[in-house]
Amino acid sequence: MANIKEKVAYLQGLTHGLNVSDASTEGKLLLNIIDVLDDMAEEINNVTMVHEDLEDYVETIDEDLTELEEEVYEESYDEEYVEVECPFCHEAVAFESELLDDDDAVEVTCPHCGEVVYDNVLETDDMHYDMNSHVISNRIHPGI
Repeated sequence: MANIKEKVAYLQGLTHGLNVSDASTEGKLLLNIIDVLDDMAEEINNVTMVHEDLEDYVETIDEDLTELEEEVYEESYDEEYVEVECPFCHEAVAFESELLDDDDAVEVTCPHCGEVVYDNVLETDDMHYDMNSHVISNRIHPGI
């Protein structure tokens, strides 16, 4: 933008050096054109400055949003899952490990065939948990 301002300043210098006056109609026209060019160059400069400020502000918002997304989505991925094989269709069924400790009646069904693969109401004396591989086996219930 300084280039435009410099060019307008050069034109203003030329008008003074050539003794262009507003006494003639041509001189009045040239001086007014140069004044308009000067106003336009100033306005362009202002718009550029506001644009740069806005660009900085948007970058700051983007960085903040990225941090927030990482924080929010990181928590949702920290959940542990248990995976069992459906005894009926032999597809893998995964569910949150928190359901194992739930005191309320919980029943997990296979999304493929609809059969029950986990039911916490049944007796769980022989239930074995392998939290490293997230696989459960149970000798009592055929679904686990």
